[in-house]
Amino acid sequence: MLILSSEYSGLVEERMSNTRTVLVVFGGVSSEHDVSLISARSVIENIPREKYKVLCVGITKDGRWFLYSGDACKLPDDGWLDDKARLAPALISHDRSEKSLLIFTADRVEKQHIDVVFPVLRGKNGEDGTIQGLLELAGIPFVGCGALSSAVCMDKAVTNALADASGVAQARWRSFTLTEFRQCAQTLLDEAVDYLHFPIFVKPANTGSSVGVSKAKDKQELFDAVESAFRHDYKVVLEQGIDGMEVECAVLGNEDPLASVPGEVVPCNEFYDYDAKYVCGTSELHIPARLPAEKLEEIRESACRVFKILGCSGLARIDFFVQNGDEAVLLNEPNTIPGFTSISMYPKMFEASGIPYPALLDKLLCLAIEKWSGL
Repeated sequence: MLILSSEYSGLVEERMSNTRTVLVVFGGVSSEHDVSLISARSVIENIPREKYKVLCVGITKDGRWFLYSGDACKLPDDGWLDDKARLAPALISHDRSEKSLLIFTADRVEKQHIDVVFPVLRGKNGEDGTIQGLLELAGIPFVGCGALSSAVCMDKAVTNALADASGVAQARWRSFTLTEFRQCAQTLLDEAVDYLHFPIFVKPANTGSSVGVSKAKDKQELFDAVESAFRHDYKVVLEQGIDGMEVECAVLGNEDPLASVPGEVVPCNEFYDYDAKYVCGTSELHIPARLPAEKLEEIRESACRVFKILGCSGLARIDFFVQNGDEAVLLNEPNTIPGFTSISMYPKMFEASGIPYPALLDKLLCLAIEKWSGL
């Protein structure tokens, strides 16, 4: 029989110090599991150790949770799972009075107090409000947007509907579910072509990192792209192709957000797909974006406005198009847990704005405690 214990190695010593305990959660049951591991390694290696004690919990592709006490360099490609001696089953307690991680050892369940969680998770079951809801239930402060905002920003159809209702300029779009598509596929596609015109981008409503995204130039490609997107989600979004520059802006803060210098992405492929982001390595990044100062400021203001409309907190990367010709700034999409490697756009844009990577992580952790403590 397991004995529940509040004792944990170093617990008394930790509470006597000024350090806070951060739990970094990585991996997850998601098509973006591998991307999460790369970002998590950078986060773990750069959190200031003079201010924080770092614990790590990895979630496997099949949903098992483990406390991992090994080297963060083993995270990519799930190498951490081979280090069996450094693994222990663990769960976040939902008991608000505890604010703890439950660690299952051979003969007991140990409790480790947690001050704040940094979820470095991507896509479904991590960026969509699920773990955020768990942490809100547990009363543990965490980095990033809450459950509602995370879910809203994850679902591209909901994001687009809110943007339209708030008067945010964006590309024309349409959305439908798999059931609707099965009932009247040809009608839906014909209406989309009449309204959007080719090229049309087809996206699963609830994925990130451009997983399942395709660009269609004719009706056959459109049908194939929709079929492909439905392999990742029950709902798809079709968007008008925009001829213009892709720009991104990092936002940091709670009630009074701060926007970074915007950056420009020049994809190595036809558009900024998964390969262009993570495989090819030859996409060009320009920080600041190659735009006039007044246009850069317009993007920064738009990013903060979208951040507030969508109820974001802590951080988000807001992506835009700057349309060729009239230079209209059009919303592309928000990302509530953007890439966090040392070369990812979010930290690089804030580094160009005067906030180096370790200081950025510290600010995010402080914002999390400010936002969620006492709720």
